[in-house]
Amino acid sequence: MLEDKVVIVTGGGRGLGQAYAVEAARLGAKVVAGDVLDCGETIRLIEADGGQAIGLELDVTKMGTVSAMTESAVEVFGGINVLINNAALYGGLTGGRFDQLDEDEWDRTMDVNVKGIWNCCKAAVPHMQTAGGGSIINVASLAATYGLPYALHYTTSKAAVIGMTRALARELGRNDIRVNAIAPTAVVTEGTAEFFGDKMEGAMDVIKNDQSLKRNAHPTDMIGTVMWLASNTSGFVTGQTIAIDGGTVLS
Repeated sequence: MLEDKVVIVTGGGRGLGQAYAVEAARLGAKVVAGDVLDCGETIRLIEADGGQAIGLELDVTKMGTVSAMTESAVEVFGGINVLINNAALYGGLTGGRFDQLDEDEWDRTMDVNVKGIWNCCKAAVPHMQTAGGGSIINVASLAATYGLPYALHYTTSKAAVIGMTRALARELGRNDIRVNAIAPTAVVTEGTAEFFGDKMEGAMDVIKNDQSLKRNAHPTDMIGTVMWLASNTSGFVTGQTIAIDGGTVLS
């Protein structure tokens, strides 16, 4: 499905990013996993299954490390075909009323969740143009499509991702570069556990009960849609935000 493709996954050190990286490699891609966290476990999982991958230290807010990541992808694997913009501030955020959120945390959220995607696209797109096209998959959130209260910084950042996805799809279509987003519900990962803390069990019950499908989402529920968007089988799909939320927001 992804044979002969080079796939970059940001935030690839754990959780959803790790799941995307491992599955992309299983489907035949050469994978570049970048994260502020160590990507060693991700690379070990891929190589243990016979795949090819490299792990890099990546701060998406710093253009220098972003450029180094894309240059390494080209040097080691020969190009870039797919960019999965998964890196985000989520787990460590502090919720609260909109007028009580910390200003520095607001700025940091926008820096990582919005500017970080912009930086990665700036670095990857020229290589996709050289390759004759590509696919960019941005990770938005149910927080934006639903309107999650008491986390306005996170909700706003993910709404920006949806707008960015639509605008980039129009700009890059002439280069045969597709840009889409997914809008997942809260997924059972380390980041979600950090976000909700000791309220995790109750929060996940509320989320589950608001869905049409009465179970919580796991990384395995996300990877099918992401791999489809990465592959040529979605070759005429661009500018879309696909909800993976168990039927919470129905449109």
